[in-house]
Amino acid sequence: MTLQKTTFLTSFFALSTVATIELANADMDISFNDAVSTNSVPVTQEIDSPIRIALIYPSADISDYWIRNYKALVGRLSELNIPYTIKEYSSRQIEHFLQSKYVEEVVGNETDFDFVIFGPTELNIQSKNIQKLSASDEFYTFIWAFHTPDPDWKNTPDAWFDFSSAIGAKALCNTLSEKLGSDVYFALNRGIPGITDTQRSQLFSDCVEEKADWLNVYEHFGQYQKGGGADGAHLVAKNFPEVTLLHNANTAMTMGAIEALKKDNKLDDIYVTGWGGTAKEIEKIKLGELNATPMRMSDDAGVATAEAIKYYVQGKKDEVPNIYLGRITVVTSDMDEAEIDALSDEAFRYSSK
Repeated sequence: MTLQKTTFLTSFFALSTVATIELANADMDISFNDAVSTNSVPVTQEIDSPIRIALIYPSADISDYWIRNYKALVGRLSELNIPYTIKEYSSRQIEHFLQSKYVEEVVGNETDFDFVIFGPTELNIQSKNIQKLSASDEFYTFIWAFHTPDPDWKNTPDAWFDFSSAIGAKALCNTLSEKLGSDVYFALNRGIPGITDTQRSQLFSDCVEEKADWLNVYEHFGQYQKGGGADGAHLVAKNFPEVTLLHNANTAMTMGAIEALKKDNKLDDIYVTGWGGTAKEIEKIKLGELNATPMRMSDDAGVATAEAIKYYVQGKKDEVPNIYLGRITVVTSDMDEAEIDALSDEAFRYSSK
């Protein structure tokens, strides 16, 4: 049996007893957010065919964010006793056209899927593709890593699963302005122009300038690539000796910046910040090579996606929020290692298995 976007999904179940129905009804008393943050509650009904999922995402980059999302998704689906098949369409963050080709393929075979999960390379660049997917009546469209619907779009996704870069930027700003004080000269390794970079880079810059009288000396657009982060760090080390903090907008650029500053013998002189709290970043935090990062409870997004699929299949899609935002906290290199490990255990509760 195939899930249809225009039909109610309770027909997907084989409910055999009154007790089973009562269990399903009791499950509705748990709010969606509670369902994500607590232990899984498996479906008790028999599902007569696997849920068919297409996953389009830039998982070929250095950041482990996308792969961990995938692991959390499939780990939770398995715990929920929901059979599934997933067809993956992988790209790098800068391969915008390749994602367009993937979207065309999926839309051209739309009856093959019940859900399409799309992690865009950049929101504005992929806006037409998001609307194209959202227009389908054959599958539901979920978006990973963004959460800002455009009111002018004719067709919008069914749900968004993300971590707020704006909240992360403010949290990092508050932590560092208190920790480092005022009058800090800093530089930015920015990503790709767009909403994500604006939130991660510009909002951080505006906040520390207003809150603590910091001065933004230089900005480099590294395209979210390791090499771009290294280039930016080299330029800062060579041309701006007054800079004492370098902020990076993702893990790949953070890794490139650390390597570059090591080669330039500047790592001890420049406070380095990352973004996301990926496993690679946490490793560098523990080594003292990375000084601070806004850490996502990474598996929240994948777990929430799995729970949303469960809700949709149970005919409870109205209980799924249109926008789900996972938890985020700032981790610094002077934190106790046991505290960092506890945060890592929670963040990677599925993806580290």
